[in-house]
Amino acid sequence: MFTGIVRELGRVVSLEGDREQARLVVAAPGLAPELEVGDSVAVDGCCLTVVGRQDGTLSFDLSAETISRSAAGSLEPGRGANLEPAIRVGEPLGGHYVQGHVDAVGRVRSLVPEGEGVRMWLEVPPEVIRYCVEKGSLTVAGVSLTIAELTEDALAVALIPHTLEVTTLGDAKPGDAVNLEADVIAKYVERLLPGRLER
Repeated sequence: MFTGIVRELGRVVSLEGDREQARLVVAAPGLAPELEVGDSVAVDGCCLTVVGRQDGTLSFDLSAETISRSAAGSLEPGRGANLEPAIRVGEPLGGHYVQGHVDAVGRVRSLVPEGEGVRMWLEVPPEVIRYCVEKGSLTVAGVSLTIAELTEDALAVALIPHTLEVTTLGDAKPGDAVNLEADVIAKYVERLLPGRLER
């Protein structure tokens, strides 16, 4: 379980493999010392397991499922990566409940300056937009954000200067692919509601 509050902006060291399996290595000098092999880390919103730790880097294995259903396969050496270790009991829940299970890949449509921040418009697939509401939560590249505006196939989020500074969203460009995870509570409501209506 995660919160969508990025703890460290890591850097991709390497991504080696193919569409069936790959090994991702990320430089994370702040987080690496406190993690162990077997720990879970959200990397740009993908829940991955630490399989190696050495000299301030973390290694992760990417399965064919992860590569096909997320933007993880497009990570390149030198690129930033939003990192969040799994939340521990007693830690503050500053964002919203995030599982690290990517629902779909969206695309940055536009970036519009708003004061010192930016309004980011995202193209969102139907399987995710159905769970979105204005002022609701959405995880974008592992970052917990509030939906500011909504259409049938896109939505906008307001990025404050802090978010632009400490996450990869500060380097986003139109056309970039981003991992999306809808609020899990909306999925449970959809699953339970028909049964309640039939009673």
